[in-house]
Amino acid sequence: MPGVMQSQAGDSTSAQQQMVRILSQQAPRPGVHETAIEGLVLSRHDAPKDCEPCTYTPALGFVIQGSKSVQLGDKELVYGPLTYVACSVHLPVRARIVKASQENPYLSFKIELDPQEITELILESKGQLPQEESCSELACGLCMAQMDNAMQVAITRLLSLLESPADIPVLAPLVRREILYRALNSELGPRIRKFAAADSQANRVSQVITTLHNSYTQPLRISELAEAANMSESSLFHTFKKVTRMSPLQFQKKLRLHEARHLMLVEGLDAASASYRVGYESPSQFSREYSRMFGAPPRTDVSKLRSVNTEMETMRV
Repeated sequence: MPGVMQSQAGDSTSAQQQMVRILSQQAPRPGVHETAIEGLVLSRHDAPKDCEPCTYTPALGFVIQGSKSVQLGDKELVYGPLTYVACSVHLPVRARIVKASQENPYLSFKIELDPQEITELILESKGQLPQEESCSELACGLCMAQMDNAMQVAITRLLSLLESPADIPVLAPLVRREILYRALNSELGPRIRKFAAADSQANRVSQVITTLHNSYTQPLRISELAEAANMSESSLFHTFKKVTRMSPLQFQKKLRLHEARHLMLVEGLDAASASYRVGYESPSQFSREYSRMFGAPPRTDVSKLRSVNTEMETMRV
């Protein structure tokens, strides 16, 4: 038995080394890198990074080297090498790179989730997937697990395709499907399936979250959201908070502030214009809430971000 365990540990180390090599080559500089494989996005950081508000989209996120902390409402996930996270819905979070250096950069990637693809895999499994467990965290839209050897092998095959682009059109969809199947067979499987089951409350809340994400500039009307989800207002509020770790109002507020920051940084809007664009009626209220979330007034925060981006571009040149 010890010999078997040693062999598995060796296989794991070998797989990680190969994944680190490929990711280091495919993402040679810090930042986010699109790839030739649809839905596969790489990320690299060469130094720790302070908390940064961002919005997670439905995806599986894999950490290969380094570590990261993600804050979702009152819940914090810290995940390191060979762990992965399933994000089932759009979620505004605060992310922090904990461990990274130029010698050993933080390396990760994500695979975007397609609800239809997950539903098809569930149907094809014919009831052979792990059954739901009794767990207080089951409804949360963000959960973490350790990669087993089968998952590592599948991931290595997917990343290896980046080195043979001609094989991507035929083989990438097959390997991606295997990775999703492995995730559904893991301890995260019951959590992911809850959001794919049409008759589950988690799925209904997922639809509400999509509605809020697509219309966050509009006034929040819980009664209309509850009616559309075929849920009572109290049930919607309770389940929504389980999934997102925040109330619908807090969720909408974070979406608005994230988008306002993007508009100021990318489109050059001033604070007042950005606040009106995302649905605020009072620029002063916007400025107060922005400062509480990002730690500085809009103009100061955006100026700092632009300065950092300029320094990064100079370093790349």
